[in-house]
Order: sequence, then structure tokens, then C-alpha cells
Amino acid sequence: MPKTDYLFTSESVSEGHPDKVCDRVSDAVVDTYLTADPHSRVAVETLCTTNLIVLAGEVRGPDTITHATLEDVARAAVKAIGYEQERFHWRDAEVIIHVHSQSADIAQGVDAAGNKDEGAGDQGLMFGFACTETDVLMPAPIYYSHAILHSLAEARHSGAEPGLGPDAKSQITLRYVNGRPVGATSVVVSTHHAESLSQEEVREIVRPHVVNVLPEGWMCAEDEFYVNPTGRFVIGGPDGDAGLTGRKIIVDTYGGAAPHGGGAFSGKDPTKVDRSAAYAARYVAKNVVAAGLADTCTLQVSYAIGVSKPLSVYIDTHGADRVDEERLSQVLQDMVDLSPRGIREHLELSRPIYARTAAYGHFGRPPEPDGGFSWERTDLVDDLRAAFGAS
Repeated sequence: MPKTDYLFTSESVSEGHPDKVCDRVSDAVVDTYLTADPHSRVAVETLCTTNLIVLAGEVRGPDTITHATLEDVARAAVKAIGYEQERFHWRDAEVIIHVHSQSADIAQGVDAAGNKDEGAGDQGLMFGFACTETDVLMPAPIYYSHAILHSLAEARHSGAEPGLGPDAKSQITLRYVNGRPVGATSVVVSTHHAESLSQEEVREIVRPHVVNVLPEGWMCAEDEFYVNPTGRFVIGGPDGDAGLTGRKIIVDTYGGAAPHGGGAFSGKDPTKVDRSAAYAARYVAKNVVAAGLADTCTLQVSYAIGVSKPLSVYIDTHGADRVDEERLSQVLQDMVDLSPRGIREHLELSRPIYARTAAYGHFGRPPEPDGGFSWERTDLVDDLRAAFGAS
């Protein structure tokens, strides 16, 4: 029998966390290439530390995008986050570019040619997940962890809280009773701040952003509300800790409440199944739950490099007896082509929509008019209900 009464914890990190700075830069590079040519290929990683930003990877795209262009993109991304510190400043940091042309061997496997369809950009397995714990069908701990930091970031960007810095982390532990979240047992927030602010002042700045985000009555006890537990967080961002692209994959997905295939998303164009198939898996799982066919749904897909069709599609409705899982898997594959090309075209992923995904989670965000977060649509619901006779 599954456990029904328990505590579960998830964390989030802000856009100014060193790893998220790198994700933002890498995704801004992806957007730059897709803006110039939707068929561009991009796999670019970023490293940042004290007044240094390094980009490395391989691309295939217009020659008009030069190393100077990529330097400007990196500086603009850091500026948008808000870094103007003495030891990490968007204008003063050294930017080093080691970006070269895509491997011909990889291109041969991925590109469509003759009777060969576009293949997966690598082998791997990807997971999608959805559940009824929140209105956006995401696990509650990661959803509220993101929401706290997003609220603090909005206050910082608006000027309402000028004493806050860009770097922050949150962590929420929720109590589950009969398998449903009922309240927080502890909340941890660490936020970069001006030297003039005391720990208690920072605590009172943070408090309303936690209380307002959590459902009424969910706030933890006062002695389990931890704000800057070390007492001081003045040195933050890449000056305090080096960052790398792709190191926050659990933050990016489901906060540990669901499996993860291991591949990161940021810095990759949508032919890379690490990114596009994970988005498609979330899309499918979310539609299953939104259609009322299950309260929780996990989907796994796997691929081989250069092969267009998925090697496997596995679906788990976690004990729901409303549908036959084998039939559900077949119905979903008939509705959604899970080949790399099929995913890219169905979700319209060859657009510059990725820099916005770099912080506060790739999932549980509202679909946007220009196609951003298209994988959060629930446009399969009516067809799924019809296929299974659900009301």
C-alpha cells in the first residue's frame, strides 16, 4: 500500500542563483539562434564566477551570429537578472566564448534526409508528471517554493524591496494526510540582501511573500520559519559560488516528486529530446489528469540517437482504475506524434520562447500568447474524454 501520511520537501532557486544565471544565458543564446533561423541547432553551456562568464558548446546557424553577438546576449541576460555588483557586473565581467560548429557526425544522425525522418539528438529517457495537488496540476511543494521566490523577485524588480539581491533559495516541507497536502511544517528562505539590513529585517521582508503565497492556514510554526539561517547573505550570486548550466534539474521539473531522466533542458534547441520530449511528456500527463482519467499520471519515453520513433512509451496512472493503461498509451500516441519532429511541430517549439523558462520551473506556468509554455495546454482533454466515455 502506498504511504498516505508523510512529510515531503522541495526546493527552488531564484533567477539570480549562480546556476540559474547560467541557465538564463544559455537559453538566451538558444532564443537568439531560433530568432534568426528556426532550424538552428544549439547546445551551449555557461559557467560563471567572480566577474567571469564562459560560454562553450556547438551550434549550427546563421553566420551573422558572431562571438561578439553572443557576448552581448550574455551581458543582456545578466543585466535583466539585475547583477550590478562590484565583483559580478553585467557590464564589467569578462566574457569568454568557446562556441564552435556542430559535429558533422551528430548532424548526420539528427537531420532528415531522403526517406529518413529527423532523428533524436541523443539517446535517453524522459519523464512527464501531473497531479491534482494544485490548480496547475503540479506537486504542491515545488509549486509553492517557486511562487515564494517569484514573488520576492517581482518586489525586487519593481523597486518595492530595494534591499533584496538577485540570489535566493527557498525550501518547503509539507505535511500530507491521506495523500493530500494540508500545511507547511517548515519554510526556509535564504535571500541575498544589502549589507545595511539585519537578519530580522530580512525576515520581515520575506514573511508576507510566504504568507500570501501559501493557502490560508498553511503557514508553519514560527520556530520552523527560517530566513537566512546563517545570519548573513551579503556576498551572493556568482561572486559567492560558481554556477553552471543544467545543475538544477529537479528544481526545473517536479521537485523530486516524480522521476527524472537525468538530462538538463537549458541551452538546448528543441531537436534535443532531453528538452522537447520532457515537455511533451508533461503535456501528455497533464492532459490525462485534466481530463479526469487519473489524479496522478507519470509518463516515460525513451529514444536512441538518430532514430525518430520513441523506443518505449510507459504510462502509470498510479492505481486509478478509470482507464486501461495500455489502451491509454495507444490513444495518446495516436493523438500526439512523439517523434522529435512530431513533438516540435505539435507544440510549436522552434520559436524563441526559452529564456523565460530558465527560472521558477519549466512546468506549471500558464501558456502564453506567443507560444511560450505550449506544453502546459490542455487541448487534448475533450478528445481524451470522448475516447474513454468520460464526462
